[in-house]
Amino acid sequence: MKRRLSLRGAKRRSNLKYGIASPSARNDVSSSYKRPSWDEYFLEVAVLVSKRATCLRRRVGAVLVKEKRILATGYNGPPSGITHCQVSGCLREKLKVPSGQRHELCRGLHAEQNVLIQAALHGIGTKGSALYVTNQPCIICAKMLINAGIKEIVVSDGYPDKMAVDFLREARIKIRKVK
Repeated sequence: MKRRLSLRGAKRRSNLKYGIASPSARNDVSSSYKRPSWDEYFLEVAVLVSKRATCLRRRVGAVLVKEKRILATGYNGPPSGITHCQVSGCLREKLKVPSGQRHELCRGLHAEQNVLIQAALHGIGTKGSALYVTNQPCIICAKMLINAGIKEIVVSDGYPDKMAVDFLREARIKIRKVK
């Protein structure tokens, strides 16, 4: 006699394969579970977004947020349709250009630039929003973020660009580092 598998059992095995808990397992929340703060949540999303980056030197992710809602995301890499650095190589690396210098030699856009472009491309206003980003913005991105009306920047890691921090402070944009 052939054993007949129920659809329910097949679905359960499929969900386990992809790491999806069953509804009953999801409702069984232990008391040790700590729900992430909004900062932790949006920074974790930024880390996930950074995994799409194609830069050979640094993977950066950015998430634009307003009223606890994600407006747009961006990561660093060349413009759409342009060969990725993984294929073409990195001119800045070949020339041994230190981090934070000679941005014009880079084929890629920064995550902060891409998040603003994505918002503009889809008609989303940026004024009064917050940016969650895996690294502190450079001076070029800082100037763009100032003019885009970003009110706050939350970062999880630094970047060697004091001028960017000075500009953001002068523009009264709140910068916070959260681990």
